[in-house]
Amino acid sequence: MKNKSNNLFTLDKFIEESLYNKKYGYYMKKNPFGKDGDFITAPNISVLFSEMIAIWVISFWERLGCPKQFNLIELGAGNGEMMNVLANTFNKFPQFKSSCKINILEKSELLQQVQKTNIKDTKVKWLHNLNELNNCPCIFIANEFFDALPIKQFLKKEKKWYERHVNFVNDKKLEYLDIPFDMQKFEKEIKFKISYKQMFVEYSPLATKYLQTIIKNIKLNNGGILIIDYAYLEKEMKNTLQAVSKHKYCDVLKGFRNSDITYNLSFSLINKIIKKIGGCSSLSTTQKKFLTKLGILNRAEILSKNMPFNKKADIYFRIKRLIDESQMGHLFKVMFITNHKNKFKLGF
Repeated sequence: MKNKSNNLFTLDKFIEESLYNKKYGYYMKKNPFGKDGDFITAPNISVLFSEMIAIWVISFWERLGCPKQFNLIELGAGNGEMMNVLANTFNKFPQFKSSCKINILEKSELLQQVQKTNIKDTKVKWLHNLNELNNCPCIFIANEFFDALPIKQFLKKEKKWYERHVNFVNDKKLEYLDIPFDMQKFEKEIKFKISYKQMFVEYSPLATKYLQTIIKNIKLNNGGILIIDYAYLEKEMKNTLQAVSKHKYCDVLKGFRNSDITYNLSFSLINKIIKKIGGCSSLSTTQKKFLTKLGILNRAEILSKNMPFNKKADIYFRIKRLIDESQMGHLFKVMFITNHKNKFKLGF
């Protein structure tokens, strides 16, 4: 993790230490979700977001031929709000409900406890890793999961590659340090040319491992993964590293262990990784288009029909946050990865 001087971290190890240190890590010691936390996710904004995901999951299950047993896996379930709504919605579909085995992959024991309190369904299983899944079709949901995984950063200066590190000068002072890096050797190790036509690279070895495991599972057992996250579609990668505390952006280094560190996914890079693994293809769209095509506005209309004005206004205000292009509607993208043979396109 560190070099001989014991105070130099590669960026991904710094993020790992900041977010996931067992005793002091940001996600290990606090619940950051909701108004009293540091940031709000889509399920915290409106119950209709989770209802749309439920509709999508049930529709995909039907397209898979209504398998009598399948796994639904949420990767990183936050405070459990989305899974609670999903489980409640599934109760209205008895055939689906009896087929569905609900699983959550959650690294933080503290957040596991929060989820166990908030999710009323008693049949939810918490996983330590994805190898615990049995061999039946799997539908994975990753809402703001991949953006919380550690990333490496590489930058090209005067035709030479450097890897970004964080140097702990002392307890109070941290600084970035770019160290010469053998990109060719690294690309041979990962069997993937991440630097092709790039001047800057953000790459998460852990995200790639997850994608390899998930795609292998999809190819073997059928199913797919729905990814909803901060993302961009342009081929040229850029520096998107950021930190958030108390609903405001803050300095990544100053917020060590006390702020959420995140980045924007390059869907172009993910597509290259998918192609490299083989056997699956993807569809991408914006959160606005995805939720609108699933009927979130129609659902809001039905729900608010006989409500007083202030409650109706609140529903639409929340939906605006989710789908407005100047808010989450464009900033968040949605990707669906599945077998080549699956032609399911709902929401895309």
